[in-house]
Amino acid sequence: MEVTIQKAVLCAVSDDLGKVAGLPVFLAGDDASRQEKARYLARILQATVHDLGDGVLIVVKH
Repeated sequence: MEVTIQKAVLCAVSDDLGKVAGLPVFLAGDDASRQEKARYLARILQATVHDLGDGVLIVVKH
């Protein structure tokens, strides 16, 4: 039996911990670093990145 996660926000990548609550947050200082970390996490977790603006990216499993 295989267990999979579907339809969930897995984590966020942000420049400030105060902008996100309730899920794991990875900090990155500039936009290029945020994009890179989010892209790597999405590949590892087989998910998708969405930009919420204001320095916050979320990694979502659809």
